[in-house]
Amino acid sequence: MTTLLVRNATVLVTMDGARREIAGGGLFARDGIIEQVGPSEALPATADKVLDLSGHVVLPGLVNAHHHLDQTLTRNLPAAQNVNLFRWLTAHYRLWAARTPEASRTATLVGLAELALSGCTTCFDHAYVFRNGCAVDDQIAAAREIGLRFMVSRGSMSLGQSRGGLPPDDCVEDEDEILKDSARVIARYHDAAPGSLLQIALAPCSPFSVTPELMRDSAALAREKGVRLHTHLAETIDEERFTLERFGKRPVAYMEELGWLGEDVWFAHGVHVNAHEISCFAGAGVGVCHCPSSNMRLASGIAPVKAYRRAGVKVGLGVDGSASNDGNNLLGEARQAMLLARLQIALRPPEGPDTTLSTADPSRDHEWMSAREALELATLGGASVLGRSDIGALAPGMCADFFALRLDDVAFAGGLSDPVAAALFCSPGRAAFTYVHGRPVVSHGEVVTIDLPAVVAEHNTHAARLAALSGGA
Repeated sequence: MTTLLVRNATVLVTMDGARREIAGGGLFARDGIIEQVGPSEALPATADKVLDLSGHVVLPGLVNAHHHLDQTLTRNLPAAQNVNLFRWLTAHYRLWAARTPEASRTATLVGLAELALSGCTTCFDHAYVFRNGCAVDDQIAAAREIGLRFMVSRGSMSLGQSRGGLPPDDCVEDEDEILKDSARVIARYHDAAPGSLLQIALAPCSPFSVTPELMRDSAALAREKGVRLHTHLAETIDEERFTLERFGKRPVAYMEELGWLGEDVWFAHGVHVNAHEISCFAGAGVGVCHCPSSNMRLASGIAPVKAYRRAGVKVGLGVDGSASNDGNNLLGEARQAMLLARLQIALRPPEGPDTTLSTADPSRDHEWMSAREALELATLGGASVLGRSDIGALAPGMCADFFALRLDDVAFAGGLSDPVAAALFCSPGRAAFTYVHGRPVVSHGEVVTIDLPAVVAEHNTHAARLAALSGGA
């Protein structure tokens, strides 16, 4: 058995039930599981590995609850820089279908490395384009290389353009083959045990790219095998028009008809919802992953995160595909969530609150999203939507997933009266250390589990080939 002692942090943020922030704090872990958290002087004096984090703020590892790692291959594509979701997707579908297993490996490594450098320790990836020799197995192998905690979907698209869907017919799959491979991936890889480093979800892509039959069959298979369900929902007005015209229902009502409102389900985005639909999510135990940068990048709208939380809906954060974000910085995403929620309280209805009171009015103080609330979304919130009770906080029995920021970084200069809030109010910097299950992925600001420069060089070669296919090289 191996032990880890972290000590002398300027402040250690626990996110435990009491939301303790411990000056001079630390933790003691054995085999990747925390046994003690508290002031450094109250912890054991020695361990196999001792990490002195004087001058650092230590936080629970961030949880990315929605991503598309393969899209790291098509960041900043000229044809998709200034368009909304549907036009953005049509510019990308065939490029993603043209990737190779080798390209998928480097995309996964680059994306997860960037995430780790932003303090992320757990990532859910929504993969769904597989008619190219690629498989979920490629991403799983890459995640094991770099060492992040990984949850990945055997996603799917089955509704091509000839049948009224958005993706080209040559980018969708046969539904029987989808379900067969879904069962294979679950049987081979899913680990439901506490502390698991790898879990599988089933994730038909969206209402406009899969059939109702596949949605129902995927839900039945997931519930038979005990894995979670995920899809994009209520992201844009275009999607809402699609479900109204095709099914006569708004997206949330359509999901309810399919049996997709339940505690084992979380949706990405959830931007265009009304008060009744928020209530439906809360009553069914549905989770939502908020993706603020992507929603801004594609002009999709602002998700009602504060309204969700008031209603008791589980809410986490996602970077979303780095071709609709162009980055993989989850700490930066938490900052965006905080700022976007503040912008929303200044808007008029229906986007903003139904009030004529100035944002200066003290009665509206509860509407402001604080830095600590945003950090909670990125930690405990993400854990909750992924159905994990063993990550998202630093407490006995939890996984030893954490990251540390150097407080002598120029980005924090002048902001140390509140080091915890500085992590978001000041420009989020690179993590000095990121540990997953008690093992370092980032040390002294560098990824230590892979040869990142070599991976980046190979990745750029794969990305250039895809860009050339779009005329964007």
